[in-house]
Amino acid sequence: MLHGQHLVVGGVELPWGAVAALVLLGAVELWLGAAFRSPLPTAACGVLCYALAGWWSTLDPGKRLIIGDLAGNIWVYGIVGVTLITLAWSRRYRRTRV
Repeated sequence: MLHGQHLVVGGVELPWGAVAALVLLGAVELWLGAAFRSPLPTAACGVLCYALAGWWSTLDPGKRLIIGDLAGNIWVYGIVGVTLITLAWSRRYRRTRV
């Protein structure tokens, strides 16, 4: 679980795993947008990722994969931001009509 990794520096918790997971998500979404030359696969990936994150964060205690700490919140809410940014960027790869 990459998003749960953190580093404590000077008594401050830095959730580097959540940021790394969002960078990885952005890379996959950009690859989908470029490979299919359409923003639709990027949107589908973001919606699926957000739905799964929402489901995994609402499971019963002991089965929950994403907890409500700082790293979990960065991961869950960061999915939306990364997806919107990659959607805007992947519009550059659209096929042009001739």
